[in-house]
Amino acid sequence: MRRWFPAVLLLGVGVAVAATAVPHLNDAGQADYREYLGARDHRAFAIAPGGAWGWKADAATRAEADETALAACQVNTRQKCVLYGVDGRPVFDAKAWPQLWGPYAGAAQARAAPVGRRVGERFPDIAFADDKGRRHSVARLAGRVAVLHFWGSWCAPCRREMPDLQKLFESLKGRRDIVFALLQAREKFAVSKRWADAQSLRLPLYDSGSAGETDAAFRRADGTPIGDREIAISFPTTYVIDKRGIVVFAHTGPVHDWSQYRDFLLDAARRSGR
Repeated sequence: MRRWFPAVLLLGVGVAVAATAVPHLNDAGQADYREYLGARDHRAFAIAPGGAWGWKADAATRAEADETALAACQVNTRQKCVLYGVDGRPVFDAKAWPQLWGPYAGAAQARAAPVGRRVGERFPDIAFADDKGRRHSVARLAGRVAVLHFWGSWCAPCRREMPDLQKLFESLKGRRDIVFALLQAREKFAVSKRWADAQSLRLPLYDSGSAGETDAAFRRADGTPIGDREIAISFPTTYVIDKRGIVVFAHTGPVHDWSQYRDFLLDAARRSGR
């Protein structure tokens, strides 16, 4: 948390909390919103999908408050920041909120996109296999919105968020235009699957090919290795890629309320790839 004085300006990145609170913000973000509500005009509070926020109070003009809050939010995210409140009044557009992963890349833009893990880049063509040994890769998911989740049963935050992630998966089950792929890191597939089975989890687990805790790489479809820290600086890490394979959302760390992302996924399924 950083502060600038004399005016109050706070910013941060968090994970989601209850849907009745400010969307996607963690406890620190919710606390900052309450502080904003009690601050002096002119003031503004901005948020972005994934839990970034920023705010400004005691500004000379509303325009200054709006601009500074949006900039403070944007420092922490590649997602688009929008105003949630201005001078204590809500200005949040709930209908437009799940459309913020867009606009989605057209065919030419997607072909020209560099390979990488940032929003707007084409995700690396990671290879993986299902529990029958059939080979898959990220590129073969084209035409569908894909949730790529990198995790390990050795990772406590990964374990905690699994039931919540399963609820999101179950709510979208049966849709052919949205797929999930959970890939284990630094452990054998049998280890992660055994843990998931013991928890009665019914998630689409795939084998990343990891040979165990000393194996710090994933494999591309062409067989070349890529360091797991090039994909995830920590675990869990989640990416959503659109129908053209472009990253539209990236999140490091657990998400407390995955259900808040359902409408975002539906929007990506409806509007990307056109």
